[in-house]
Amino acid sequence: MFKPIISSDSHVCEPPGVFIDRIDKKYLDDAPRIVHDPDRGDVFQIKGLKKAIPLSLISAAGQPPEKLSAKGAKFENLHKGGWNTEARLKDQDKDGIAAEIIYPSVGMEICNLSDHDYKKACMDAYNLWLAEFCDPSDGRLIGLGQTPLRSIDEGIKDLQKIKELGLKGVMLPGMPAIPNVDYDHLMFDDFWQAAIDLELPLSFHILTSGEMKSMQFRGTSINSGYAIIRANQDIMSMFVNSGVFMRNPKLKIVCVEADAGWVPHFVYRLDHTYNRHRFRLRGAELDKMPSEYFLENIYLTFQDDIVAFTMMDKMNPKRIMWANDFPHSDSTWPWSQELLQKYVAPLPQQQQDMLLHDNVSELYNLDIN
Repeated sequence: MFKPIISSDSHVCEPPGVFIDRIDKKYLDDAPRIVHDPDRGDVFQIKGLKKAIPLSLISAAGQPPEKLSAKGAKFENLHKGGWNTEARLKDQDKDGIAAEIIYPSVGMEICNLSDHDYKKACMDAYNLWLAEFCDPSDGRLIGLGQTPLRSIDEGIKDLQKIKELGLKGVMLPGMPAIPNVDYDHLMFDDFWQAAIDLELPLSFHILTSGEMKSMQFRGTSINSGYAIIRANQDIMSMFVNSGVFMRNPKLKIVCVEADAGWVPHFVYRLDHTYNRHRFRLRGAELDKMPSEYFLENIYLTFQDDIVAFTMMDKMNPKRIMWANDFPHSDSTWPWSQELLQKYVAPLPQQQQDMLLHDNVSELYNLDIN
């Protein structure tokens, strides 16, 4: 018998007014907006992106594989639960889900913009809308805010604003907006400490590191579909190998939608490389083995990664969280219960509870019973 199931990674489909109605007036003319493309259907047009974002794949949950297409969407025909709170709760009920951690969709691509001032204005507008969408009186929609991290001081202020809005965590861009540094720089330690003090877990979602812009693949374009988790793996290993977790042992980082079945081999490679090559490759001297930091400080979300269901004992079962990814094209909605009965029901009850409820509930301080 499952406890109330919490999806650790679900999304919105941002409606037309998210940015236009809330963005700093300075950017109103360039605010992200929905336009109709004769070939691709309704798309989100964003300044700085070469291609507009097709809404068809953002809101394709429940579609059979042969129907998935980047063309032809009409906003009014998409899942209303992508932007309407009342409809969203009905969608949850249909999938047997008690609550969801809410990530953006268009906001994922906004992470990749090179104009950081514009990025900041877009993220501020999104945070305001998300706080309205996630009705705190109900508690079933748990929103995560965004910040571009243009500076440490501003980033800390953004954390405080996000907390004041009632949001429960923060999704960071794959790359910070501070020139010539990465997240392992010592300057970020004050930011990490602020997130710890405010009890705001920090997330890195796939497709927020510019992967699709720089991705190289051989053969047909389906080969590109296997590469989208690599950027997240690089971020996680950077946090481990550069000593970020050693300096900030209470820091909680969520690796989102990058699957989890790869973790047992990955932590083996972390330890092997550290033991054999850290002097040659100038790795940091760590107080513990790299695998220990990874398994303690990093949470992972996945949907239908069948390997992950069977490898919980080879990871840290307290850091693995299931998700339905609604309403995206990879979503298990509305078949989540069938999947969970097949792959989760055979697990020991304690593992079931951790995977579907306890881990995400503890991470975000939720009261979902």
